[in-house]
Amino acid sequence: MGAPDLTVLSVDECWARLREAPYGRLAVVVGFSGPDIFPVNHVVDRGSLVFRTAEGTKLAAASGQLVAFEIDGRDDDTAWSVVVKGRAHEIRSIHDTLEAMDLGVTPWQGGAKPVFVRIDPDQVTGRQFRVRAGT
Repeated sequence: MGAPDLTVLSVDECWARLREAPYGRLAVVVGFSGPDIFPVNHVVDRGSLVFRTAEGTKLAAASGQLVAFEIDGRDDDTAWSVVVKGRAHEIRSIHDTLEAMDLGVTPWQGGAKPVFVRIDPDQVTGRQFRVRAGT
């Protein structure tokens, strides 16, 4: 039995929220260390998500692997969450890299972030619910 004030968002509503969100959290499994979460800013591109990064733990754990990406938000009386699950892969071809450069995803953190990563979703889900008064 579901909560009375819970609304399951349609896939289109989820993508609309993803387009509006300035950042999200990338969840990956890092070897034997287990799960880890990284904040990243992203863009929606042709039914997928694209973000930039550099060589390191995030790229190594995400590239070629199943990942989860989550955004959420809240206004005065509602809160919502959208989760994308799919496979991440490094954008490697020069043509695809040039296209990704035109998407306008600019990392907030300083330093070079020359690698573009695309998440091709297998599942996009979301929900919205009324926030209890006083919280």
